[in-house]
Amino acid sequence: MLAVAVFLGALLSAVLSSISGLYGDEQGEMALAVVYAVVLAVPLAVRRRWPAIVAVVVSVAYFAAVTLRIPELYAGNIAVFIALFTVGAWSGNRRRATLVRIAIIAGMFVWLAVVTFQDVTSPATEEALAEAGSLSPFVAFTLLTVLVNVLYFGGAYYFGERAYAQMRERRELEERTRELEQEREVTAAQAVALDRVRIARELHDVVAHHVSLMGVQAGAARAVMGRDPEEARRILEAVEDAARESLGELRQLLATLRTPGTDPDPETGPTTRGLAGLPALVEETTAAGVHATFTVIGEQAEVPDLVQLNLYRIAQEALTNARRHAGPDATADVRLRYGAETLELEIVDTGRGRPGQPGLGQVGMRERAAASGGTIEMGPRARGGYLVRVSVPLSGRVGADV
Repeated sequence: MLAVAVFLGALLSAVLSSISGLYGDEQGEMALAVVYAVVLAVPLAVRRRWPAIVAVVVSVAYFAAVTLRIPELYAGNIAVFIALFTVGAWSGNRRRATLVRIAIIAGMFVWLAVVTFQDVTSPATEEALAEAGSLSPFVAFTLLTVLVNVLYFGGAYYFGERAYAQMRERRELEERTRELEQEREVTAAQAVALDRVRIARELHDVVAHHVSLMGVQAGAARAVMGRDPEEARRILEAVEDAARESLGELRQLLATLRTPGTDPDPETGPTTRGLAGLPALVEETTAAGVHATFTVIGEQAEVPDLVQLNLYRIAQEALTNARRHAGPDATADVRLRYGAETLELEIVDTGRGRPGQPGLGQVGMRERAAASGGTIEMGPRARGGYLVRVSVPLSGRVGADV
């Protein structure tokens, strides 16, 4: 569209300039003006693809038009300005863009200097200068021409550079916007993944403990049902209580997940377990057939709720594994040691070892230890049995729950 506008403008300018007698008797033919309009306008249609080549072609065409006295100046001036501006605004090779524009501008000023020198050395001009002195109309016109050309070429150069800088800033902003959008998507995906891991860990700890406890108790009830119905009844009541407790914990967990950040219902009790629940956990293990003891060593200190929950779940998983894998006649000891800067939870059983392939429970225990900013040690003992020892700091920043 710009090329078409320049072409039509060049034709109109050529017709009007020809009628007005722009160059007098030296004026060129109108046929050359039509050819000049085509050569001037057509390259502008591809100026953004080949800006340097277009600038050279348009500048050469303008120089030829003035030399041949083609009756058109105004559209040519506009086309040269557009071509120089395009080199600065769209050329990716900045060194080439600078060299091309400097060459064109230097060539134009050399041409202007040659024309001025020819005019000055002509007999008519020398006579006029001798009569009028240094402030003659010729000198004033020459200075005006130089100033106009300085503003003309300087403006084309400056605005081209400015447009290129703005385009780069816009592209960098768009690229940064795309990067931020991608980072937001990755962050959202990571948040979803962390929530899935957290929910899976909580469900595993709640369900595995109670289901394992009910399975052991149900097996014990079946074993004594024939010879001791009363004992079987007592064990089945314990299974019923464990089922109710499991459902209660699941209900509280789901309520917490549905309404994050809210306080638990006072009628249903707290939605998390802490260190205060360890004695009851040990009693459940003893009732299930694995004699367990609980010992607190050192002066008790304040422990964050998140750390309490994680330690409780680790003890719960370790005792559940003891019931599942330790075998008959096994015992378990749970020790809670308060140190000057650390809190250590140790669960030791005297049964046989664990399966070689670690399960989800061990993965969850490692995650909870890391989330509490501590370390965990798990493995069989040299003298038999299995050891789980976790150490967490009592003060300082706790790691993010993963």
